[in-house]
Amino acid sequence: MGNLGPLELTLILVIVVLLFGAKRLPETAKSVGQSLKIFKKTISEDDEKKDAPREVTSNDDVAPPPSTRSDEPNRTEL
Repeated sequence: MGNLGPLELTLILVIVVLLFGAKRLPETAKSVGQSLKIFKKTISEDDEKKDAPREVTSNDDVAPPPSTRSDEPNRTEL
């Protein structure tokens, strides 16, 4: 079932021409090609992101937690 001969390919081509029409066939093929190109580009970008080492970030940009004042009573002790 894996091999397609010339007769099968011709039959598939005839069905495609009948479905899409001869005028729309080049337009459809172009859009399918562009879609595959974008798909391959997206997959390769995702692979590059996975392979890239992660940068170590420092906590200098993070604001410190709010300090608690010791002169205020602790509300849980009321």
